[in-house]
Amino acid sequence: MPISAEQAQEIEDLRATTAPTLRATVPGMEAHLYKAIPVLDHGFIRVIDYMGDDSAICQAARVSYGKGTKSVQNDEGLIRYLMRHWHSTPFEMCEVKLHVKLPVFVARQWIRHRTANVNEYSARYSILDREFYIPAPEHLAAQSVINNQGRGEALTGEEADRVLRYLKDDSMRAYDHYEEMISEDGQQGLARELARMNLPANIYTQWYWKVDLHNLFHFLRLRADSHAQYEIRVYADAICDVVKDWVPAAYGAFEDYRLGGATLSGKALDCVRRMLAGEEVTQESSGMSKGEWREFEELLRKI
Repeated sequence: MPISAEQAQEIEDLRATTAPTLRATVPGMEAHLYKAIPVLDHGFIRVIDYMGDDSAICQAARVSYGKGTKSVQNDEGLIRYLMRHWHSTPFEMCEVKLHVKLPVFVARQWIRHRTANVNEYSARYSILDREFYIPAPEHLAAQSVINNQGRGEALTGEEADRVLRYLKDDSMRAYDHYEEMISEDGQQGLARELARMNLPANIYTQWYWKVDLHNLFHFLRLRADSHAQYEIRVYADAICDVVKDWVPAAYGAFEDYRLGGATLSGKALDCVRRMLAGEEVTQESSGMSKGEWREFEELLRKI
């Protein structure tokens, strides 16, 4: 399970402790504070702290123009303008700090987003728990024959059983050896910073991850996409649900212009113009590579 009974009690104790504040608060985020939202088999995300709201974005954008009109409708229109025209700094005025428990191989994908502050659980000083991500059978898939980074059809029958057995047995065996190396039957064992290298990439780690809204939206645009790896996409989906309650106007604009929108290359725009004029355009006459054309066709099917 993602959290123990003791951890659940600690969360309740934190939520019971309140303090007066003059800063902006958001009821939706106050409801999320400290609570663990389960992800995968042992993972979770938790909101630890946040700063700013939709109004903070507008306040930053208007700083050069005076107070102006600040109705909800005008705020939402301004936020949509900022999102539509790729403005970034007003969204950077909002920040969130998350506590995330995730498999190591997901963390290594996640950390590629370098525009955040991260502090990870240290296996040099502490002992990692015996918790591993084991995919549900429906998420065991073969390698895609089209996309080197993607998955194909789900494995079934004996093949799926064999893979699950390997994942479970190898994880447990590696952890058994990890424990043996650091204890050595009561004697001084191998240093933890060395013993950890034998652990598999599906073991769980934890970190605090603090990021501003602009860079969070960039993370979500890539990781909440249907093409993202499932194991990181479910974390992004969980974060989307939180952000929706935090900055509803900004998230609505993000959902419309980024998640639900599309960016076309010059060649793709030229093809659209030719198609609207009645011309039959093929990959060979488009000027695109096969990969570009395949993505273009996929986009057209969504319209």
